Amino acid sequence: MDLTEARAYLDAHVNLEATAGRVEGLSLDRIRALLAALGDPHRDVPVIHVTGTNGKGSTVRMAAAVLRALGLSVGTYTSPHLEALNERLSWDGRPVDDETLAGLIADVARVEPQLGGEIGAPSYFEILTAAAFKWFADLAVDVAVVEVGLLGRFDATNVAEGRVAVLTNVGRDHTDGRPGWRAAVADEKAGIVTPGSTLVLGETDPALAPIFDRAGASAVWRRDEDFGCPANQLALGGRVLDLRTPGALYDEVFLPLHGAHQGDNAAIALAAVEAFVGRSLDPEVVREGFASVRVPGRFEVVGRRPLVVLDGAHNPDGAATLAATLAEGFSSPGRRRFLLGLLDGRDPVAMLEALGVGRDDELVVCPPPSPRALPAEALAAAAATVGLSARRADRVEPALEALLDRAGEDDLVVVAGSLYVVGAARAWCRAQGRLDP
Repeated sequence: MDLTEARAYLDAHVNLEATAGRVEGLSLDRIRALLAALGDPHRDVPVIHVTGTNGKGSTVRMAAAVLRALGLSVGTYTSPHLEALNERLSWDGRPVDDETLAGLIADVARVEPQLGGEIGAPSYFEILTAAAFKWFADLAVDVAVVEVGLLGRFDATNVAEGRVAVLTNVGRDHTDGRPGWRAAVADEKAGIVTPGSTLVLGETDPALAPIFDRAGASAVWRRDEDFGCPANQLALGGRVLDLRTPGALYDEVFLPLHGAHQGDNAAIALAAVEAFVGRSLDPEVVREGFASVRVPGRFEVVGRRPLVVLDGAHNPDGAATLAATLAEGFSSPGRRRFLLGLLDGRDPVAMLEALGVGRDDELVVCPPPSPRALPAEALAAAAATVGLSARRADRVEPALEALLDRAGEDDLVVVAGSLYVVGAARAWCRAQGRLDP
């Protein structure tokens, strides 16, 4: 296969990221059978397994950066991608190349017929997960930092027996919000804990503590008790942090990411690394690792005059965090202009309120390039219910171009919502020379 053929093979399988609705019959049987046909490569890969409602992608990248600074060979598996499928599988900070990715998917395709009709065909995500574990095993990585796709217990990545399990937080996402939802979500996320592992717990709600205590970890490290971020200051181009772990205090660590919330993610990531290696770290290694972190599409500044920010704030908690980050360090003398697109199933009113979009701001709404897109008409109607007027657009790229044409040098332009919107905007910015290759 070349990559075009590999993509066609993938697209012939069910892609739950592109479909809406409740998923029935959750099971790990297919991914286990697929990996067994490949020789169980996941059993040869030491894993740090990361779940959470928000922040898990940033936490994965931070942990991987510190591990690389330690001199380890590091694989990462994340989802979804912004611009290219290759982004999901990385080794030592570099996405998998086209030829290797196509070969890995071809390896999975060759063994799929061995699964048998009673199990059924694997999904898009299961195929990529199997490909990732095979690649990491082939490379003999020292560690793979693996991001959960959805919740945890029945996510395809949960075939891994993570030496360290990480939970960033529990928020209202992928839930109907009925009474007891927080405990139900926490229980599903706690399902990634492997007996005897260390659980690095970023969620601080004491009501959920018993769920994590009985998950089977040999040790539970709790944020604000065993580790944390006691100092977190705004700095030029990011944050300056003091980070505390069970083993040490690391002061004046520069993190080139925006938003106070990234301090908590950094503390979680550093604790996960210490739990994995079993010791405290050289402070200079820690500083080197965090200074190298990049997280595309998460409060990413891609223009200065006007100021242009891309942020995949796709739920109300993420939107509130985006609003807080803007308020702390990105006030503008000009007008604020928002380009927003959401997937169906999101609460558009809650998103607009959390973002703090005001009547003096310009609001442009468009559908993400996804079968699950919330129509622009529906988002505009939701905006009208809270007194906001919204321009409607059919596609991200022309909407962003027109928005920038209207913007003055002192304005602030924010692209937010679905990562599909942010990915499309980022690709357009790259084509316009706004991003480094």
